[in-house]
Amino acid sequence: MRKIVECVPNFSEGRDVVKIEEIAAEVRKVPGVRLLDVAPDGEHNRTVLTFVGEPELVKQAAYNIIARAAAVIDMAGHKGKHPRMGACDVCPFVPVRNVTMADCVALANELASEVGEKLAIPVYLYGEAARIPDRKSLAVIRAGEYEGLPEKLRNPRWKPDYGPPVFNAKSGATAIGAREFLIAYNVYLNTVDRETAHKIARIIRESGRIATLDDGQEIRVPGIFRSVQAAGIVLEEPGVAQVSMNLSDYKVTPIHIVFEKIRELAELGGASVLYSEIVGLIPKAAILETGRFYKPGARSEKELVEAAARNLLLNSGRTSSLRKRIIEFLIEEEQECCKR
Repeated sequence: MRKIVECVPNFSEGRDVVKIEEIAAEVRKVPGVRLLDVAPDGEHNRTVLTFVGEPELVKQAAYNIIARAAAVIDMAGHKGKHPRMGACDVCPFVPVRNVTMADCVALANELASEVGEKLAIPVYLYGEAARIPDRKSLAVIRAGEYEGLPEKLRNPRWKPDYGPPVFNAKSGATAIGAREFLIAYNVYLNTVDRETAHKIARIIRESGRIATLDDGQEIRVPGIFRSVQAAGIVLEEPGVAQVSMNLSDYKVTPIHIVFEKIRELAELGGASVLYSEIVGLIPKAAILETGRFYKPGARSEKELVEAAARNLLLNSGRTSSLRKRIIEFLIEEEQECCKR
């Protein structure tokens, strides 16, 4: 059977449609690779691409788009609300079908070597590809962001895994890795309190928050959910805030459990949930599990998807848009097209 790997690179450009299209076009140039999704975000000034195919072809497409991003994006002038350190900020490989995590780790190393050598971009391996335990966490690697790279690269502890230990002012640095499916998920709140989203994020995320005791000592208070990264963001639209999340293991913390807790915490703070959205794609199993939570008696996949979309207020509950976010459905559509 055909081997399929997913690649989900994030680029530090979410507003210039010409540049976004230039980058995405590099995927379409590689025969056998299917671009499944392009998700720009103007507030974050960031775009997430999702494409699938056979491992070697996907690796080729990944290199091409990193090279194109390095050519068209200048990090020196980049501003956005999402943490970032490079033109191509992060590029993970995800096993989908007949591919192991070890295969994805090998791909990450091969791509990182090529990017470091040919493009002179410092590359850090993360996730399952990390060689150093501290670098398994993307948040740890990205601490200090682009602006902190000159100092970080002077520190021997932060020598890149590939590429020169020299600050690349135009392209910054890139994290390349291997991981399981990650769900990028945002919940939008109707609130005039600028702190509401920040408070909720600190409560739910695994890393929690820093608290100061009466004696002045600082301690870390863990958050409610494992495998959840979260940040509160105040948007330009008046009265709207966002809890922006990465769910790194939906089997540990399902999406509906997070949504219901955010709804509960928002109501306690005098706010309400407007809607939620999935950025990029989501595994079918995660949506079906959510559908069963809200509609236990449902038998068909269609019913379960409808229940999930409606109750999560996904893009105002439009099921059609949710189906376009489910990776297995998109792969099945591609295979059907190929048969015609």
